[in-house]
Amino acid sequence: MSRGQLRPIGRRVSFAFAMACMAMPACAWGTDDSTDGATDNSNMGHTDVSTDAIQTTDGVSATESAALELDLNADVTLRIGNGTDVDWSVAIVESTMKRFTPSQLGGWGYTQGLYLWGQYLVYQRTHEPRYLSYIRSWADRFVDSNGHIDHSFNNLDSMESGNVLLALYAETKQIKYKTAATQIRNRLKTYPRTQDGGFWHATSRQHQLWSDGVFMVNPFLARYGKSIGEAAYANDEVTKQLLVYANHLQVQNGLLKHAYDESRTQSWADPETGRSAEHWCRAIGWYGMATIDVLEILPLTHPNRAKLLSVLEKLVAGFKTYQDPATGRWFQVVDKGNLSDNWTETSCSAMYTYTISRAVERGYIDPSYRTVSTKGYQGVLARVSNGSDGLTNVSEICIGTNVGDLAFYLARPRKMNDLHGLGAVLIMNEQLARTGG
Repeated sequence: MSRGQLRPIGRRVSFAFAMACMAMPACAWGTDDSTDGATDNSNMGHTDVSTDAIQTTDGVSATESAALELDLNADVTLRIGNGTDVDWSVAIVESTMKRFTPSQLGGWGYTQGLYLWGQYLVYQRTHEPRYLSYIRSWADRFVDSNGHIDHSFNNLDSMESGNVLLALYAETKQIKYKTAATQIRNRLKTYPRTQDGGFWHATSRQHQLWSDGVFMVNPFLARYGKSIGEAAYANDEVTKQLLVYANHLQVQNGLLKHAYDESRTQSWADPETGRSAEHWCRAIGWYGMATIDVLEILPLTHPNRAKLLSVLEKLVAGFKTYQDPATGRWFQVVDKGNLSDNWTETSCSAMYTYTISRAVERGYIDPSYRTVSTKGYQGVLARVSNGSDGLTNVSEICIGTNVGDLAFYLARPRKMNDLHGLGAVLIMNEQLARTGG
């Protein structure tokens, strides 16, 4: 079979999930030290819980049950990667599960949540029960029998794994996952904001908005509203957040700066605009994926929908402008590809590719952008390969990153199989393998 052909994966697949976004096989759409920067509380105490069997908990209302069992049928096909008959999503998941047990994957953090969401998308397509059991075993380290998580949720990064809770609630009907997700939602009631209502990146990052942060909370909140309740509030809040962030961070070239400081006290903050200086690639990728994932859930009649589509259109135009023509990927500092020490980064390239492909599929942007996502897909797959040990590797992934200057971003360490990249590649591959571009 030649490169670029589509190989059927067997039978028609039925997806059961609570949200329109979650029902699609490519809807994530996340950073380190904590978001690519805030305080990381991943190593809190926990107790491993046995998950030999998934039990259904009584107490789900008829309305909730109907939402959770929404059934969409889709013919699923898989694009062949690197010219070989390989399901790269399955290869990445199988390899990661061999490298790490659920207890070895890491603590409660956004990178784990991003990766496990990608694995969940693969589970939705394949219905391989081991994939879901792995996800549940990881989550049950943190969620006690009463649905409590021992976490303060004082940064947006710590909220991203709430998506895993929503997935498990949809699949198992266990009330404890709903309760745990509600704990995160309720934290937002008192979470600090800028004067115009944007959630601070962290309580320790006072007055700061980071482009990364919108992915950490907004897709979760939109999905929470759709599947559990408060949909009107959730839809208003997530669109407000995305627009507030865009107002401060998106500039004329369509891209977003990494961060904004309302107080103008940070060394990186421009005294006039409050913005940091550079276009760091993954920060912008988080924003693109968050916008796509919110639009999947947002009602067509919502008053902020047109404004979000305008922001997305400008963003994707910026992606097209700065795509590396040689590789199809995007640079660590997006608009400075001419620098000899700049380099194309895998996780952001997967994020941009996913964002563009879904935007084309939904008709948000001109169909001609399909060539951009197709080239991006080929570029990302060029970074995916099998090692001598038989396990699959994804290379050239920037580790978690704070806000900094040009030299800081260019010198960031690159890691093989970092969860930022594995999760982003899974999300991208489930989208592109299905649509072909």
